[in-house]
Amino acid sequence: MQSFRTELELENPIVEQDIIKLEKQIRLYREGKIDDDKFRSLRLVRGIYGQRQQGVQMIRIKFPQGKITSQKLFRVSDVADTYTNGILHLTTRQDIQIHHVSLDVTPQLWAELEQDEITIREACGNTVRNITASPFAGVDYYEPFDVSPYAQFMFEYFLRNPVCGDMGRKIKIAFSSSEADSAFVFMHDFGFIPKIQIRNGKKIKGFKVVIGGGLGQQPVHAFTAFEFLDEDLLIPFTEAALRVFDRYGERNKRMQARLKFLIKELGQDEFLKLVEKEQKTLLNQTLSVVENADNRLTNNELSDIAIRTESIDAGKEGKYALWKTTNTFRQKQVGYYAVGVKVTQGNLHTSLARKLAHIADIYTGNDLRVTQSQNLLLRFVPEANLPFIFNYLDEIGLANVGFETTFDVTTCPGTVTCNLGVASSMGLAEVLENILQKEYPALATNRNLNIKISGCMNGCGQHLIGNIGFQGMSTNIGKAVAPAFQVVLGGGVLANGEGQFAEKTLKILSRRTPDALRALLNDYQANKLENELYNDYFQRQGKKYFFTLLAPFADTTNVTDEELIDWGNEDAYQKAVGVGECAGVIIDLIATLFVEVEEKIDTAELTLDAGQLADAAYHAYNALIYTAKALLISIEAKTNSHQSIIDGFDREFVQTGKITLTSVENVVNGSNTTFSSIALQVSENIPSYSFVSNYIKTTKAFLGKAREYRSK
Repeated sequence: MQSFRTELELENPIVEQDIIKLEKQIRLYREGKIDDDKFRSLRLVRGIYGQRQQGVQMIRIKFPQGKITSQKLFRVSDVADTYTNGILHLTTRQDIQIHHVSLDVTPQLWAELEQDEITIREACGNTVRNITASPFAGVDYYEPFDVSPYAQFMFEYFLRNPVCGDMGRKIKIAFSSSEADSAFVFMHDFGFIPKIQIRNGKKIKGFKVVIGGGLGQQPVHAFTAFEFLDEDLLIPFTEAALRVFDRYGERNKRMQARLKFLIKELGQDEFLKLVEKEQKTLLNQTLSVVENADNRLTNNELSDIAIRTESIDAGKEGKYALWKTTNTFRQKQVGYYAVGVKVTQGNLHTSLARKLAHIADIYTGNDLRVTQSQNLLLRFVPEANLPFIFNYLDEIGLANVGFETTFDVTTCPGTVTCNLGVASSMGLAEVLENILQKEYPALATNRNLNIKISGCMNGCGQHLIGNIGFQGMSTNIGKAVAPAFQVVLGGGVLANGEGQFAEKTLKILSRRTPDALRALLNDYQANKLENELYNDYFQRQGKKYFFTLLAPFADTTNVTDEELIDWGNEDAYQKAVGVGECAGVIIDLIATLFVEVEEKIDTAELTLDAGQLADAAYHAYNALIYTAKALLISIEAKTNSHQSIIDGFDREFVQTGKITLTSVENVVNGSNTTFSSIALQVSENIPSYSFVSNYIKTTKAFLGKAREYRSK
């Protein structure tokens, strides 16, 4: 492998060292010095995800709140053309993914992205994932204030934060711009909705805070932690809550390791009490995000937008009128519009991405957002430019009507690239969109009936919050196995951090899904009350009614050969589910843990020298935990959470007299002889230079004790 440093120099030394470390790890992996499981953990935290196809990787590129400039879009396109097939996949979490990448080129690829400050760090694995936000934040008529700066600041604050790099599971955070909750905060680990309070005649900014939500096989609504939390308490609360999750969260049983399960185990009140206690020891008791948290373009920036007036050809006036209805949105800034670009299944070729980047740079405010519906939103388009933008998009095939309407089917990659894919969600989405456009043209303007598809139970296609949703499955028919989808109905956003999950109905063969959708739509159109929304109709009729309606499509007594073939395939279906990596894996290799402890101590010392006291203390804390974990693993003791490691080490080694800690330097009292009293000082002391430097010395001494015991 050739080092990327021979071609590129990065200004940020932390990023450069991170990429150099990745390059070294790949080399050691190729030489057989790091095994598959350990290497999987190392690459996932750097956004490198194993694909369904052997020998290639998916790279997930993080764009906080989905915000992307033309320069960044050009950069991503260049990278995609150089290292892969030139397809950018826009995700429901406002990332961009590229596929079929060789592992050996990932350091160079990452370095090239960083030329425009684009990262893949912590895009996968057990980390704080990309922080999402309403794509209309900053231009929304109904927003109390712009949440964009808060989402960006939180992204920067937690990137490479020692609390967030190796948790029990992933954490997902979302900011909505208003009570309409277009970012779906109710299904997130942490969700924030902007609020204004009047105190002593002054407007005070803050957030409604909901926590503990999630999709997957066991969907859970987030609960309200605060109806109003002052803006300067947002980061401290979130950091303290993450520390509690890091310490108490499950680490071995992956299916029980999300935040929602920890809150269920502890109870909401107890969880918040632990957070409050943890918060008292943070270096930043309050943290203001920005002086002026309203992210608007300046008058000079607005005046730089080129105006290009054009007319609409007579033959396209009807399409233009429909496009204006479904794809353009008046901003709160007078005279400007946001324009939705509907990207089919979220797949955008780089040739088209460059053309979008070109017009965004010149004829808009150069502020694009990847949306949760896998589309792009052009913002700050002068009203005079709308005909030109339409003509340009129509010429390149992107003036697709129905942005975020029924026509806009959301889907994950499914069996195209994902290891966990059970059925072809993308293939089905293509078929359903064709049916909608040809047979149900009136639905082009309907924003109250959406369709979402996931290729497996994990819900990346958000099927559980769809009015009509489909979850990929398989079904046995004699000795054969056929692709299938479970139909779920009645999900969606209510408002103000509240939502409802779709209810499961019948499982039907994948090939019968188009006819099942026709039956659902025809039934709704024929029997709904005037202005009755689909979810209200579903509740009025009741689940039993829909079981009866869908029963003919679930009957497998007469299955044709064609129904054994999945969409987009020619051969009979074979269920081939690999090892999922979307939530990371648990690595318990004793031989490497002590080496990792040394690295964590080195990082703690470097961070201390840089004056980052809180981070340095937490790196040292992690080193203590990993040291104790190594010895507990050696006797096959429980290590499923940080707290169980702390308690288990005292029980198995200190109380039994196998290891005495009286000689381990302790920053509070040298007579403390429990591991708990040493480790948990990180949550009992506000970081000072004296405390942190002594805490690191304590960590080194504890590592020496552990190695001494191990060598015996």
